[in-house]
Amino acid sequence: MIRNVMRQLLLPQGGNSKKGMAAANLARAATTKPASKVVNLEQFDPTQVQLLEEQCILVDEQDRPLGSCSKKDCHLMENINKGFLHRAFSVFLFNSNNELLLQQRSDAKITFPGRFTNTCCSHPLHVPDELEEANALGVKKAAQRRLFIELGIDPKEMPVDEIRYLTRILYKAPSDSTWGENEVDYILFVHKDVAIKPNPNEVKESLYISRKDISHFISSLEVQGQVITPWFKLVVENFLFDWWDNLHDLKKFEDHTTIHRLTAKTS
Repeated sequence: MIRNVMRQLLLPQGGNSKKGMAAANLARAATTKPASKVVNLEQFDPTQVQLLEEQCILVDEQDRPLGSCSKKDCHLMENINKGFLHRAFSVFLFNSNNELLLQQRSDAKITFPGRFTNTCCSHPLHVPDELEEANALGVKKAAQRRLFIELGIDPKEMPVDEIRYLTRILYKAPSDSTWGENEVDYILFVHKDVAIKPNPNEVKESLYISRKDISHFISSLEVQGQVITPWFKLVVENFLFDWWDNLHDLKKFEDHTTIHRLTAKTS
């Protein structure tokens, strides 16, 4: 269920503008009871099913927190189509050779199972530590937590002040007819060597890849009938190579004002 949800958003002057109408629609979605559709969860891994009870952060299109909603309800397409939008993050970890750590999502994952993606992708939870807004501190703490859960990276090796917040993207993408994503996604960069021990319930495979090889790698996956995750594809197509070419000068790419609205192709 949704908790502590704002009942109303302040609309800008000229509330009949498209922007004002979008805000109103999100406000209505946030106060709408999630879909009561019965979903058969018995087919899924019990650990992943348990994680569906986690409380994600509902936001509007300006990334203003509206309240909380279960991970399950946030990811049901029936709710996404009503406007349910939540906060997320994507970590891009580069080693000292400037290679990017990729992971293949476990086949146990409920959304986008078996797909290759960036280093770590998940959600901050609706808990005090991960709701801290200043310099995206709550999101960084969530990233630190999930890097340990998914890849076994010791939090001592991943202090939050070494996680760089670049910008945000907003996108929507179905995984199948039941599940999908609708997120304001924080893009986080880390540039350091770390020890990893992937959790097989989360990660099927992991590998470091160079800038010159990644396009061929993605193309070879497509030839085999595989596709990368939609959020990773959007970052690759719109931003990644410029950022990769400037790993030692990322300050100029920091944009904490813009939320880039991107459209994921259905695949």
